[in-house]
Amino acid sequence: MESIQAIKQRFGILGNDQKLNRAVEKAMQVAPTDISVLVTGESGVGKESIPKIIHALSHRKHGKYIAVNCGAIPEGTIDSELFGHEKGAFTGATQTRSGYFEVADGGTIFLDEVGELPLTTQVRLLRVLENGEFIKVGSSKVQKTNVRIVAATNLNMADAIKKEKFREDLYYRLSTVEIYLPPLRERKEDIHLLFRKFAADFALKYKMPTIRLEDDAISLLQKYSWNGNVRQLRNLAEQISVLEQERSIDSQKLKEYLPGYGSNLPAVIEEKKKESDFSNEREILYKVLFDMKSDLNDLKKLTLELMENDGHKNVKEENESLINKIYGNNDEEDVIPEEITDEELEVLQIPQQNPSDKQDKYYFAEEIEEEETLSLQDKELELIKKSLERHNGKRKAAAEELGISERTLYRKIKQYDL
Repeated sequence: MESIQAIKQRFGILGNDQKLNRAVEKAMQVAPTDISVLVTGESGVGKESIPKIIHALSHRKHGKYIAVNCGAIPEGTIDSELFGHEKGAFTGATQTRSGYFEVADGGTIFLDEVGELPLTTQVRLLRVLENGEFIKVGSSKVQKTNVRIVAATNLNMADAIKKEKFREDLYYRLSTVEIYLPPLRERKEDIHLLFRKFAADFALKYKMPTIRLEDDAISLLQKYSWNGNVRQLRNLAEQISVLEQERSIDSQKLKEYLPGYGSNLPAVIEEKKKESDFSNEREILYKVLFDMKSDLNDLKKLTLELMENDGHKNVKEENESLINKIYGNNDEEDVIPEEITDEELEVLQIPQQNPSDKQDKYYFAEEIEEEETLSLQDKELELIKKSLERHNGKRKAAAEELGISERTLYRKIKQYDL
């Protein structure tokens, strides 16, 4: 059996990182078997090399090897591409077509970006993995195939399963053996080695002297985050080889080719929310409803006053602040009754008024307020409590955040017996 180093040279894999060597070793160990393999890792780490190793070292090496990019095939045609279709199965199907699973019978199929497969296709793929059976699109005939499936993805499969974008049973069938390839930022010692290899290749390709990095540039190269991994490093080497006249590159020149350099520092996130910040859109919607409810209650009270007084001469004067609040005149602010002391307002321990104390014959109009659903009242109570907690019981600041007057907040505190 070939050594790990020989396999890496054979398939053009550079680097001596321990995690990389372990990935190659696992590929060599599972190659003689027919079990399914899932290759995971970020985009650009070179996942396509692993299925090639597995196929070349397996007993299927003389069969076909087909690589399929699942993310590049439209959802409407991917079933036809993988499993084939019958003539007339859909518009444009002018003849019968064999799919990849039929063509690769006896060989290996590499499903790249398998996490992008539609759920309906995942069901078909699961059947192939379980018993080797598939049905062409537009056919009722069950066909058999004998293929080795190696899949790869850069998605977090646990999150995809949780969001119901990937079937959990399919994941366990694909990941009989899982091979992880580390990102380039975790292979710092390999970065300069890879850059030298790419620079030499492009110098030969474009017939020009090889790019050489100075010590400060090498240090900068190793500290960079490399979100695009090996693919990004290769593109960087090609850009510098073509564009730079000077073949010795220092850190200042290298920074010009590193996108977003200096912006990959940890972000400082303020844990404390802003006073006017609500946790989600639902709370904002509830707040709007509470404002409407408050205005409606004020209108009911004003209407009740008009009904109790046959005329309206004194009503306007006696309810001037209420009218200003309803119709948007903010020249005069709501005033707290003088008999309420500051101590009472801060402690907020005011007993709830007994509705039976009210004796007027129109009290039924006030009872409408109690017919609100329990969930809405609970949410209103919760918002008031949260706002008071955020402002340490300061009623004025809490009222401003809730978008209601201080007097209205006091009335709600009294209503809920806070």
